[in-house]
Amino acid sequence: MEASTSIEVAKHTLLSCGLILAIGTVAGFAAQKIRIPDVAVFLVTGIAIGQQALGLVDIRADSALNQIILLFGASYILFDGGASLRLEVLKRVWITILVIATIGLLITTAITGVAAHYILGIPLITALLLASTLASTDPATLVPIFRQVRIRDRVAQTVMSESAFNDAMGAIVTFGVLAVATGSGEFSLAGSLFDLAKESVIGIVAGIVLGYLAALLIAHEKLDFLAEYAPVVTLIAVIGAYFAADGLHASGFMAVFVFGIVLGNKEVFGFRMEAEETQRLEEFVLTTAFIMRLFIFILLGAQVDFALMQQYWLGGAAVVAVLMLVARPATVFLCAGPDRRARWSFAEMLFMCWTRETGVIPAALAGLLLGMKAPGAQMIASVTFIAILMTILIQAPTTEWLGRRLGLLEKTAG
Repeated sequence: MEASTSIEVAKHTLLSCGLILAIGTVAGFAAQKIRIPDVAVFLVTGIAIGQQALGLVDIRADSALNQIILLFGASYILFDGGASLRLEVLKRVWITILVIATIGLLITTAITGVAAHYILGIPLITALLLASTLASTDPATLVPIFRQVRIRDRVAQTVMSESAFNDAMGAIVTFGVLAVATGSGEFSLAGSLFDLAKESVIGIVAGIVLGYLAALLIAHEKLDFLAEYAPVVTLIAVIGAYFAADGLHASGFMAVFVFGIVLGNKEVFGFRMEAEETQRLEEFVLTTAFIMRLFIFILLGAQVDFALMQQYWLGGAAVVAVLMLVARPATVFLCAGPDRRARWSFAEMLFMCWTRETGVIPAALAGLLLGMKAPGAQMIASVTFIAILMTILIQAPTTEWLGRRLGLLEKTAG
């Protein structure tokens, strides 16, 4: 009987995955035709085929399959984002990235927390817990958006890098505030910054080591005996980088992002690949990243709990509006404005104010708080999903329009 049950579960899971893949491919094609980032279309598609609508897909948020897809998918998308960055660009904007991903996240948390306290009428510590959950931007959303919308290099790379680095800070601040909310500790700014520095350094070192090793095995003049298996090497190294950092209590996402940067800039380290092998690797990475974001955002949409959101809909929407229209602009202008090295223009900073989508990372934090029965966890999960829907469905589709209006779109060849 047990074998029979497991086969039925396997069949159901396989059918669900097949449906997601088939429907998601059509949704991706539609997004390409109407020229909006596919993550927004995937999210709407997920809502349509989820249990609250057509009921075609039922993969629970706390299932092992969902967690595997989230972990590996977000990691691979981050690797893809890192590989698309250029070191010469990052050298000019690293101060902004560092400040906005650390101090900027605290500014966002403070402004959004105070707004949530007054709008929702909840204790300030619970409001700050909600705000810290929402404060980090989402690389799994932003990386594919900038793959599709060709924004000026330094702006796109700053926003993507910030989103990769601030997820660690977001988690640190969230659990720091949780310790205070549950009476099990005190929040310390110095302690949080030390934890962030430690996690960052370990994550960066793990990413550099594995990135260099991967480049050695697939692109070294004499030691590239795995060149033919370069796509498989990226899969192994992404998983290895994540767990190497995670096992050392550092940010696994930061490690895979840095791994991507090193591999994407392998020429700087003296490594070269044959043109044919390079093309094969790029095609594999693009296809795999597409499949991962297809699964992530369709599942995210399918798991939206409208009954849970209903109670906090109006208040939650107001808090998210403050996050988008007040907290984010204040963060960008206070953190990027003083950077004399980067010399950001008003148009560039205005664009960065609008690109702060909420997605997988905040959803994962909200899920963890639910599992831990944290104070206000149901409300936090509700407002987090409202933020995901509002930012992805409002900001993502308007990214190209705003970039064009501000004169930040890169000219395409031909």
